[in-house]
Amino acid sequence: MASSSTADPAKRQLLLLVAALFVAYMCVGMSLPVTPVFANKVLGFDALWAGVAVGAAFLATILTRGHAGKLTDQAGPKKAVVRGFCFYVVSAIVSAAAGLCIQWPQAAYAVLIAGRVLLGLGESLVTVGVVTWGIGIVGLPRSATALAWIGAALYGALAIGAAVGLSLLDRAGFAGVMAVSLILPCLGLALVGRLPALPPHPGERPSLWKVVGRIWLHGLVVCGQGVGFAAIGAFFALHFLDQNWAYAGVGVTAFGAGFVLVRLLFGRTPDRFGGINVALVSLAVELVGQALIWLGPSPEVALVGAFLTGLGCSLVYPAMGREVVRIVEPHLRGTAMGGFSAFQDLAYGLTGPLAGFVADRSGYADTFLIGAVAAGMGLIIAFILKTRPPVPPGS
Repeated sequence: MASSSTADPAKRQLLLLVAALFVAYMCVGMSLPVTPVFANKVLGFDALWAGVAVGAAFLATILTRGHAGKLTDQAGPKKAVVRGFCFYVVSAIVSAAAGLCIQWPQAAYAVLIAGRVLLGLGESLVTVGVVTWGIGIVGLPRSATALAWIGAALYGALAIGAAVGLSLLDRAGFAGVMAVSLILPCLGLALVGRLPALPPHPGERPSLWKVVGRIWLHGLVVCGQGVGFAAIGAFFALHFLDQNWAYAGVGVTAFGAGFVLVRLLFGRTPDRFGGINVALVSLAVELVGQALIWLGPSPEVALVGAFLTGLGCSLVYPAMGREVVRIVEPHLRGTAMGGFSAFQDLAYGLTGPLAGFVADRSGYADTFLIGAVAAGMGLIIAFILKTRPPVPPGS
């Protein structure tokens, strides 16, 4: 008897797409905690500049989301994904050069920023392309399920990649981490090459800003959610090192474990109960998690906070993304998801420098107070959306 994934070609294709994303996105996960540690501990820059190095990739992603959405809508998502994986490869090559010239810290930092910018451009193309491709494969009724699977691959890769990256940093240095990061997107390219391309949708294409005007509140909810994850990715390890606590490399892994657990067990809940309802519960859990890291007196409490943050963050993006794809026409989904995702990138891009500024003045723990406040703001905006009447497509 054929398995469900074999009997359902759409599900089989989505699984292959998710597998390619997971393998390639490991390079992003490996770089996330390694970059601030390399900038701070190896090159000697303070926490603010370590945060800038992290945020450079997210800023590049924000600035190119419009391009990624337009390319996806006009040329098809496969072209965007393939091009994004190629940028991952180039980013790894450039970033490896930073690890080879640490005797010149200023030059190494400049090269590091260039590599991070290239990574951000690749991430923009990959995430918008994969999201649009995944929804196109399974159809609108299962859009939140597709987003949940894609998100599980993204954050699973971040969680595993973070631990692998820090381990490699100790053994092979930053250049060694980047050498491994070069191989992974090549494997992703081999996997997506087996998938059929989806044709672009015809139709009139308004400007990105007009599309964003329909979905900006949904984007702000995701922005509020993203700050907590960005704070963990950039400063959890440094917080533990500053406190002389063990398990510094486990924070993103604990976050990822909670994140993936919820995606696997409850990934269909936005399709069943509505995206906004799920987002309200999720943001409340994230707020508690961030507060535990901020106030936690021991590494064990902080790790529980990271795990709860992962539980809370897990379904916010697919929940709100489900609402977004329902208020835009099919030929604008790539553009809409690009604009929507840019709000999450904004959280990631601003959190690094802002939290680094706070950390330099009041300690790393207070960076997670910022995450708790942001989750609370997202909770308020989600409640406002719940009280509004539904918005029909194209209005």
